Amino acid sequence: MTAMNKRTYSLEELANHVGGAVHGDGSVVISAVGTLEGAAIHQISFLTNPKYKPKLKDTKAGAVILHESLQDACAVPALVVANPHAAFARIAQLFDTTPAVATGVADSAVIAPSARIGCDVSLGHNVIIEDNVVLGDRVSIGANTVIRRGTHIGEGTTIHPNVTIYHDVVIGKRVTIHSQTVIGAAGFGFANDKGVWLTIPQTGTVRIGDDSQIGASTSIDRGAMEDTLIGTNVIIDNQVQIGHNCIIGDHSCICGATGIAGSCHIGKHVIIAGGVGINGHISICDNVQVTGYTMVVQDITSPGVYSSGQPAQTN
Repeated sequence: MTAMNKRTYSLEELANHVGGAVHGDGSVVISAVGTLEGAAIHQISFLTNPKYKPKLKDTKAGAVILHESLQDACAVPALVVANPHAAFARIAQLFDTTPAVATGVADSAVIAPSARIGCDVSLGHNVIIEDNVVLGDRVSIGANTVIRRGTHIGEGTTIHPNVTIYHDVVIGKRVTIHSQTVIGAAGFGFANDKGVWLTIPQTGTVRIGDDSQIGASTSIDRGAMEDTLIGTNVIIDNQVQIGHNCIIGDHSCICGATGIAGSCHIGKHVIIAGGVGINGHISICDNVQVTGYTMVVQDITSPGVYSSGQPAQTN
């Protein structure tokens, strides 16, 4: 395959990149992605939902990524794969124009003498790196982000501007954390003594696995005594609250505005839709889907799709 920083690819090259097959002219040159309706000759689009099949005959895209069952309906060259959506994601990554969160180390960045900084690390303006922090190679940290003492961040991780990472947090490799997110704040731990709330120190931390993504304005609380654990390749949307001592299994997906109370154990390959509320100390087994605005008040022990509440209806 041509070098990954190349901005144009032949359809044949893209097919090789995603392990697909070309139907039609493999020499078509692609330099961007686009929609079926809006794409131009230099762009590649994709089709996964059969209801959009009629748009194939009118598309002006240079090529379309699709399943072999649809290739004969496509009026332009096609990239034929078993999973068009996944292939589109991999190809879109080649054409990503998102600017780097930081380049080099800004003069205004503050780095404690005891911090250990890897190779090719980028720190934006006013970044603060406290004592005994460890940053792996190729870590990028955007402006005004604070990394508190003792935190370890794995290689290739990207942290966008205005993020706060509390003390002793452990973040894996190739993690992305978006702006205004807070990792490792105190869990909501209090005891009541005759109407007076007493703070319980939260002495655990947060551990985040490799290749995870955390959206903007999300909070993941540190554990009370043991740790809050986010697995490998977990994707967490914007404005999600994850309470202390929660465990989120590998490859799970938590959508926006979901609130998960403390000490929940969510399995692997779980999808939790937007606005879901999960009571504390709940266990959810692997391979569960919870639909939007569901309230989970008891353990889920069998894989499947779970819902509560009523959708909007006309009067």
